[in-house]
Amino acid sequence: MKYIITGSIGHISKPLSEKLVNEGHSVTIISSKADKRAHIEALGATAAIGSIEDVAFLTQTFKGADAIYTMVPPKWDAPDWKTYIHQIGKNYALAIEASGVKKVVNLSSLGAHMPTGCGPVSGLFYVEKELNALHNVDIIHLRPAYFYHNLMSNIGMIKHMGIIGANYGEITMVMVHPNDIAKAAAEDLLSLKFTGNQVRYIASDERSTHEIATVLGKAIGNPSLPWVNFSNEDALNGMLQAGLPTDVANNYVEMGAAMASGEMATDYLRHKPTLSKIKLEDFALEFAAAYANA
Repeated sequence: MKYIITGSIGHISKPLSEKLVNEGHSVTIISSKADKRAHIEALGATAAIGSIEDVAFLTQTFKGADAIYTMVPPKWDAPDWKTYIHQIGKNYALAIEASGVKKVVNLSSLGAHMPTGCGPVSGLFYVEKELNALHNVDIIHLRPAYFYHNLMSNIGMIKHMGIIGANYGEITMVMVHPNDIAKAAAEDLLSLKFTGNQVRYIASDERSTHEIATVLGKAIGNPSLPWVNFSNEDALNGMLQAGLPTDVANNYVEMGAAMASGEMATDYLRHKPTLSKIKLEDFALEFAAAYANA
């Protein structure tokens, strides 16, 4: 079969593409960066260099595909991040309709049931809506939990302040490893059994914020590493001082508030999946390696 993969060779798209290639399928990977071509071809895939903001490019690339994997990569310089995310959803929908693709595995997120109030994830609500409006196209929306790798952004805080924390307070966090997401996406792309518009939640572990601090702390030789609850204002100021654009920082604070209130996880809790393979302790080894090299 012929598959088109968006997301270049990122944390999910790379292992996903490797799995499909190893199964003997034709894989084309879309990347906006020409310098990724050699890396893509080294995987045994074909590189399609172009922008997901270009509907004509997407349409031409999608033609003839048995299925596609869609995702919206972050764009830190977008003046309105939610609007940008929504627009990419529109671009995908237009290209899918024009190219005749009938099967789509779309990367969304836990919390995408919220049209407002969940930061960038509320943008993904509208991506799902655009794709669901397509006629005679089968779509499964993967809604993974909080990426373990997002915890890497705390390395500087730990090194310089001796703490880890965020504005979502003392909650049980639902987390996932990108490899577990890639595995789920590969399952759906290889089987193509999904029909209509479906949602699939993916999670690897559920742990309290204090447990996260303890596990990561032990991995880096600091078992007493404390979890600190930040106010929304303090979280915003910290992100701005770290150099994040104002709109991006505001979106992340909003998402943190949705986590703190519990609203972000409400639909997940109604449709809880079996937890996947990679646990927090497994990721802690990756975290420790990154911490040592930071």
